[in-house]
Amino acid sequence: MSEILKMRDISKRFPGVLALDNVSLSIERGEVHALLGENGAGKSTLMKILSGAYKKDAGEIIFDGQPVQINSPRQAQELGVSIIYQELNLVPQLSVAENIFLSSLPMKNPACIDWKHVYSDAQTIIDSLEVDINVRSRISSLGIAQQQMVEIAKALNHQAKVIVMDEPSAPLTDKETAKLFKTIAKLKSEGVAVIYISHRLEETMQIADRATIMRDGKTITTVNVSDITIDDLIRGMVGHDLKEQFPKRDCPIGEVGFRVEGISREGILNNISFEARKGEVVGICGLVGAGRTETARAIFGIDPKDAGRVFIDGKEAVIRKPLDAINAGIGFVTEDRKTEGLILCRDCKENISIAALRDFVRSGKLNLRREQKSCQDYVEKMHIKTPSLRQKVVNLSGGNQQKIVLAKWLMSDAKVLFLDEPTRGIDIGAKVEVYNIINEIAAAGKCVIVISSEMTELMGICDRIVVMCRGAITGEERKGQFTQESLMYLATGGSAAV
Repeated sequence: MSEILKMRDISKRFPGVLALDNVSLSIERGEVHALLGENGAGKSTLMKILSGAYKKDAGEIIFDGQPVQINSPRQAQELGVSIIYQELNLVPQLSVAENIFLSSLPMKNPACIDWKHVYSDAQTIIDSLEVDINVRSRISSLGIAQQQMVEIAKALNHQAKVIVMDEPSAPLTDKETAKLFKTIAKLKSEGVAVIYISHRLEETMQIADRATIMRDGKTITTVNVSDITIDDLIRGMVGHDLKEQFPKRDCPIGEVGFRVEGISREGILNNISFEARKGEVVGICGLVGAGRTETARAIFGIDPKDAGRVFIDGKEAVIRKPLDAINAGIGFVTEDRKTEGLILCRDCKENISIAALRDFVRSGKLNLRREQKSCQDYVEKMHIKTPSLRQKVVNLSGGNQQKIVLAKWLMSDAKVLFLDEPTRGIDIGAKVEVYNIINEIAAAGKCVIVISSEMTELMGICDRIVVMCRGAITGEERKGQFTQESLMYLATGGSAAV
């Protein structure tokens, strides 16, 4: 294989932060190259320089044997670089074909689009990926996995030689991930290079040929994946051995602090009932479509419910909207932190204190000094990496954004905390920090309910796991009792006494 891309001694500085410090990356034609590192290691900054979104302060980029200056996303696209971000860049109201040709629609003449060629050429590209998608379908009618294939088709339409995929498997099922890997293998066989960014190291070992590890804005090493282990990757990413992926928790479990009875919503949830004790971490497990997230949203008052009662400390809480849930002492770290958990354009202080502002108000005035000190205490206690409380949260890494959301609900003094996919899209080191925070919350006598699609995560941190299938609870198992096999049996419709 020959080299298609070389980024040599790339540096980038932001106010108060050296984001990249002489980083180098070499990509060969037809290889899958994993780019690994903790959040904040510099991966995104490096890829934004490659895509033309950021300008480098120093270093050089050689593409297809020629030195290049990439000053805009359009220029990167014309060179043959395409990036598929975790938040897909598609227009939901337009068709698949229109999205594929959005910036290069075939024209019959300057005033008339050649729709026949739009649809036929788009279908040819889609068919080359060996996926079953009607190019006349609206993007909004497709699942996430199909939308990813449309993004790949867009890249191929632009004759991409290098495709960057940022956490492509994060929202996918195992079956969808297998299809994605099949598509990546096809791209590889056609000489397209894929830069694969993921925190799922098992997948990296499966799909990548080589891996470059970054830490603190520097290149640590580039290795052949076949020559290393997952422990080697983790050691390179965090700079030391992780003694325990799932830190142990030793705290007493008390009386029932939270109980729901008969939560139902026609066609979605069927008679959901479970409880959580003070100091206990309860997991909710199930396959896609099981109703895990829908259960939490109905309890919290985001989505309506047809029936059901919620009890906190034995007293019924009437919840019709999220404010009712907050006032009752329930917090909810949502699955999509960027659109539902954070106000990205506001700073750290505002995001941390927003659910507890009433605690800082005296005689109609907001005590800004007390608010500032309390927020700073949480930043230090939770090891949130930010230059200051005035930093906008959009500029923080995924792991630190998640800690901001957790800090918000801890400051609100929630008695019950729902965590929906709390470690999705964050690196292994940040995951362990989140697990430690969960342990601390439980040790403080709170009820913690964790929803996760990673079964090993639930088995590692939960005292008890409730399993759902098709909107109903099929069983529950306790630590020391559950196995992946027993949980999967329940998640696929097997039943047990609850």
